[in-house]
Amino acid sequence: MKQIRILLPTTFFIVFLFVLVQVSVGQKFLTSSTKETKNHLIIGTIGSPTLFNPYFSADSSSGQVEALLFNGLITYDDQLQPIPDLAERWEVSEDGYSWTFHLKKGVQFHDGQEVTARDVVFSYNIPRSQKYAGPRASDFEKIQSIRAVDRHTVQFVLSEPYAPFLSVCSFAILPAHQLEQVPVEQLAEHPFNTKQPIGTGPYRFVEWKDGQYIQLQANPNFFKAAPSIEYLYFRIVPDQNAQLIQLQSGAIDWMGIPATDLTVGRLFEKQGKTKLHSAPSLSYTYIGYNLNRSQFQDVRVRQALTYAIDRQKIVDVVLEGEGQVAHTHGSPLSWAYNDDISTFEYDPEKAKKLLKEAGWIDTDGDGILEKDGEKLTFVLLTNQGNKIREMTAQIVQQQWAEIGVNVTLQFMEWSAFIHNYVDTKKFDAVLLGWSLGVDPDPTAIWHSAESERGLNYISYDNSEVDRLLEANTRALDPQERKQILNQFQQIIAKEQPYTFLYYSNGITAFPPQLQGFIPHPAASFYNIHHWRFSRPSEEESQS
Repeated sequence: MKQIRILLPTTFFIVFLFVLVQVSVGQKFLTSSTKETKNHLIIGTIGSPTLFNPYFSADSSSGQVEALLFNGLITYDDQLQPIPDLAERWEVSEDGYSWTFHLKKGVQFHDGQEVTARDVVFSYNIPRSQKYAGPRASDFEKIQSIRAVDRHTVQFVLSEPYAPFLSVCSFAILPAHQLEQVPVEQLAEHPFNTKQPIGTGPYRFVEWKDGQYIQLQANPNFFKAAPSIEYLYFRIVPDQNAQLIQLQSGAIDWMGIPATDLTVGRLFEKQGKTKLHSAPSLSYTYIGYNLNRSQFQDVRVRQALTYAIDRQKIVDVVLEGEGQVAHTHGSPLSWAYNDDISTFEYDPEKAKKLLKEAGWIDTDGDGILEKDGEKLTFVLLTNQGNKIREMTAQIVQQQWAEIGVNVTLQFMEWSAFIHNYVDTKKFDAVLLGWSLGVDPDPTAIWHSAESERGLNYISYDNSEVDRLLEANTRALDPQERKQILNQFQQIIAKEQPYTFLYYSNGITAFPPQLQGFIPHPAASFYNIHHWRFSRPSEEESQS
């Protein structure tokens, strides 16, 4: 087997950049002196967001900002248990058809208007509209009616019992007084989403300089408690090497550390520049195949592509052991996860055999398989600046070449990648990841009905999977539902519409003086209103 080669920056290059590059974040980013309590947090992010409206965005860069601007009726604690958010309490009928939510009184939007049942009815009716063209329609399709019982009470009637319904109620409540006159078909392009998003969250929107930063300011009227940290800045830095340089220089306070840079992160931690936290997260990384492309429609080809990748070596080398190989949709953190499924361990000879059975043969001796005059060659896309994905793609390219598959790599800026290629299905294969919801329902990603406007970007279509997904949402008994989801996971594992690569641990770097941080598997900024920076006098007493 050929030795795996990964393009890594040399130590000299890293040191040279550390010395040479002086990062300016803008004077307003750095208003605190060392004699004062720090009043801002600068967060490094690779991708530019697309917009700030959860009913029309589906990317993590937008989602992490939206989580600070908006609230739902419920949320989830750090043990992934549902707890009240804008709702004070709720009841469900014995038959599971009727849900009643009682809102907290006096909660205000960022513009001072009170949140009422009218806002809930407006918000949750958006994806129910026939003119809605966003990715969230399937989450709301079981809602038969929504009505305001009174100013602070909302009743939902479902068309059938729906097991994931509480997770639906975590979607954002938007201000009806700002948007209810806007036609649903125009909401996605409305300035509200990019210039003036208004929610109820701990932070309110100030400014978005595209490609540079997003500025948020503490909401003094936040219904849980006014945040102590006055300003948040999401600094958009498309390259993770550049992010590390800025972390080292103090121009970034908070960032996700790729496992490839864990050694550097630990050095910074030893120097007292940062603290690190590592834990499993509700996410996985995969290669998705566009099943509209003829070369991916044979299951043997997809299985062969997975057999050809040494995923454990990727975990060991690229992730530095901070993760585990993935085999199907879902997360080991989930109560519904199936750990007894078909696996495709690294076996390049079996990969070659399957490709030969599928009719792919190197007839001209150029090292590339072909069938019916078509070469087995395609483009693998991923987002630029994500070192782990770029390095993973390089390994995959090398190992696929060893079985006669010719792959070209393209690394693209995040928003262009999503808008111009993924959303439009103009790709052969993509290396991406899913941040999973707390509820294990996978319908939005895998049901065939989600191919046109939902999150089923690869156009996967399996009638048995559709049946199981529909049964999963009707099963109110957790054990029955787990059995159904386990069957789904087994089919997906066997058919390999994705090559499931790995579950990576989330490694976070944050300021040593930051207090109140509580790790959460699905929320980076959980309970941020309780976070604060220690005062200089406190730091001196600890030293």
